[in-house]
Amino acid sequence: MAAGDPRAPRLYLASGSPRRAELLAQIGVPFSVLRAPGIDETPFDGEAPRDYVERMAREKAAAGQSGAPPGAPVLGADTAVVLDDRILGKPADDRQALAMLEALNGREHRVISAVCLRVGEAHRLATSETGVCWRRVPTERLRAYLATGEGRDKAGAYGIQGLGAALVASVTGSYSGVVGLPLAETVSLLEWAGVPYWQ
Repeated sequence: MAAGDPRAPRLYLASGSPRRAELLAQIGVPFSVLRAPGIDETPFDGEAPRDYVERMAREKAAAGQSGAPPGAPVLGADTAVVLDDRILGKPADDRQALAMLEALNGREHRVISAVCLRVGEAHRLATSETGVCWRRVPTERLRAYLATGEGRDKAGAYGIQGLGAALVASVTGSYSGVVGLPLAETVSLLEWAGVPYWQ
């Protein structure tokens, strides 16, 4: 369908992440936010990080369909910070957050983001993997960053799109994927489903 066509489907985002909503808005996607799906996000024993992230994206999109009109496109996504094949999720407390920051300090890690778009029974999945290299900074700097509170609700205990950018030396791959929604991969899924952008 042509851009601006009123018959073009409206996207439903199955995520409570304000960062994903901001990225969709950035490229002009008309969308509505669904309540974040209540699913168990515990990795399976021995599950590879990429398999885990892709499974979560699929499950979130499927769960989100219950809150969207029948046949509407529903987008689910998941992002994991991975260090030495270990998934660093959202920290439970400041002590765990500081341990994550210390582990990442001066090292390179991977950020894997998967996006799943479901339309009825059909679905497509796309995944990005990005290398992020941190500067080495003194522990007191990590404590100062922790005190800002920015990383408390983020995988790996930091946010590259905010104050945490000062910790990062380089990014190889998708910057938007590190934020939480790889836009190149997402756009390919939107085009498949006929969902407009640049609106």
